Amino acid sequence: MQEDSVLDAGYWNNRYLAKNTGWDIGHHNTIHTDYVEAHYAKYAKILEPGAGSAYAVAYLHSKGYTNAFALDYAPEIKQRFLDKNVGFPPSHYLLGDFFDVEESFDLVLEQTFFCALNPELRIAYVEKMSRILKPAGKLFGVLFNFDKPDGPPYGGSTKEYRTIFEEKFDILRMEPAENSIPERKGNELVIELLKK
Repeated sequence: MQEDSVLDAGYWNNRYLAKNTGWDIGHHNTIHTDYVEAHYAKYAKILEPGAGSAYAVAYLHSKGYTNAFALDYAPEIKQRFLDKNVGFPPSHYLLGDFFDVEESFDLVLEQTFFCALNPELRIAYVEKMSRILKPAGKLFGVLFNFDKPDGPPYGGSTKEYRTIFEEKFDILRMEPAENSIPERKGNELVIELLKK
């Protein structure tokens, strides 16, 4: 469904091949993993879209979260992930377009994916996210908190994000992140959104 011919699977695969991956922090982000471990049972079905190296998913799987799934466009990064995480079930790293996902989840982890999409797809993202979350499902993670129209990544503001999400989600939390990695300090919002 991704309409933007620039930000397609080939674009992202080439970024990995060229090692042009400034978003890859090299480890799991504790903002996400601490939240999951504090609020979700090991059987919860969890998705990280645009997961790339999927450090959070690998970490959660190692802690017994057997229904943690990664999703990405790029075959290159899926193969790298599987080579590095030998015990991870290959079927839990989904390859393809987020907008084609048909499974449903208790929780979706948002980390750089929303802000990597063409902003024209943001309403479609919200609608799709609402469809793939189970009743009482949540979207949790971080969004960039700065104005950057020439992405990716594309930025935004609390006001803009609230307008986009509030039709389909109850906004439980949307506030500046206190424990961002040093490179993103002051530039992230933590979101915790409950499907309506």
